This record gives sequence, C-alpha cells and structure tokens, in this order.
Amino acid sequence: MPIQLEICANSIESVKAAVSGGASRIELCSGLSEGGLTPSQGLIREALRICPVPCHVLIRPRGGDFLYNSDELAVMLDDIRLCRALGVQGVVVGALTPDGSIDKPLLRQMVQAAGEMSVTFHRAFDLCRDPLCALEDIISAGCSRLLTSGCSASALSGVALLRDLVTAAGARLSIMAGCGITPSNVKAVVQQSGVREVHASAKAALASRMQFARHDVAMGHTAADAYTSYETSAAIVRRLADALCSTD
Repeated sequence: MPIQLEICANSIESVKAAVSGGASRIELCSGLSEGGLTPSQGLIREALRICPVPCHVLIRPRGGDFLYNSDELAVMLDDIRLCRALGVQGVVVGALTPDGSIDKPLLRQMVQAAGEMSVTFHRAFDLCRDPLCALEDIISAGCSRLLTSGCSASALSGVALLRDLVTAAGARLSIMAGCGITPSNVKAVVQQSGVREVHASAKAALASRMQFARHDVAMGHTAADAYTSYETSAAIVRRLADALCSTD
C-alpha cells in the first residue's frame, strides 16, 4: 500500500491546497498557533462538502496540557458525536493523567463515542512517561492510529523510537510520523523508521490583502502578527507526495 500523506488543514483554502497537492487524508483543525484545536461546525461541514479524501477532525477543546476535567470531557464527547452525525470519517483525540500516563477511562469513552469512525491518538503521546506502555494502552482502548514524533523535537530526531513503536505495534495499530516533516526529510523519516503514514502541515506564510494596516494594535498574543496567516501550500504538499512516491 502506498505511504499515506496526511495534511493538517486549518481553513477551507488549506483543504483545497492539500487536496490539490496530493494529500491522502486531511486532519481538520483550528488554532495552529496553539498546536491545533477543534474546528467549528461550519468549517467541518464545508470541508466535508468539498473534500474528496477522508477528513479526520481534531478534538481538542483548549491549548495547554492534555489533562482534562469532567466538563472538558463532556465538550469533547459532544464534539465527537457531532462529527459522527455529520459523517466525518475519523477523529483525532488524546488525554493524559497527572503522572504522564494515558488516561485510559477517558480515552475509552471517546473511542466509544466515535463508533465506526477511525480514531487517531495525537501527539499528547509525545508527553507521556513510558512510550511503550502508553502504546499498549492506546491499542487496548481501540485506537487505529498513533500520531507521534517519537517523543522528540521532530520526527527525524525521533526515528529510533518510531522504529521501535512500529515493531511493537505490528498490525495492531498504524504509527504515523509527524512534527517537522518536510519534502527534504520525509524520505529519510520513512526509510529509517518504517512508518507507512506521515503527517505534515505543509504551511507557508500568507500576507494579508488589507490595504490599510495598524501595526500598533495586537490581536490576542502581543507577539502575534494580525496581518500574516499560515495556510497549507499546494506546492509543498506536492513535493511531499513526490518524495514519498520515490520511497516505494
């Protein structure tokens, strides 16, 4: 089977660019500057309407850590049920306990709410205490995929653990490498780790079309630039796809 290329998209234009560039699957989210948050219902509906490839939705109610209380769990379960009702193909979830283990009871509730949808455990895994133990907990909860950088700053630097995870998971779960994936390193990540799925944002800075600008006013974080956004680049996606074709 060809190596799957999942592209993280935060807007309809990014979805279009990902599809145009040759993405195998979309991970739909908002709040890229926060590491990804749950997208709006409107964005989900429109993405499903225009997207010819599977669309998985990130379920993350806030930025920060992955330790959730009962109110946050209720929000996530409601978002998962909404995705299921809308016909989303998969959801992307994750939760940890205070000691850095997988929150197994919470994860099982989310998997149960997902029903027939595919469930990916996201990079909360990269903050866990014991990766191989966490892998078994994720598999036993019923997840079908794990997105990880190999508990490292990037997938390329984490290839040793990625390789161990691929071996340990076998056919029980797919390991998807993500974080810092570029056209120049994706082939090395795949060949050195043995993964058959990769995840990338393939984003590029997009200047605002505003003719009038006020640079003395900040929106949100004081370091944020209100006149620059980041969108998926079809050209970068195509280069990723081409690089992956040469690995088969």
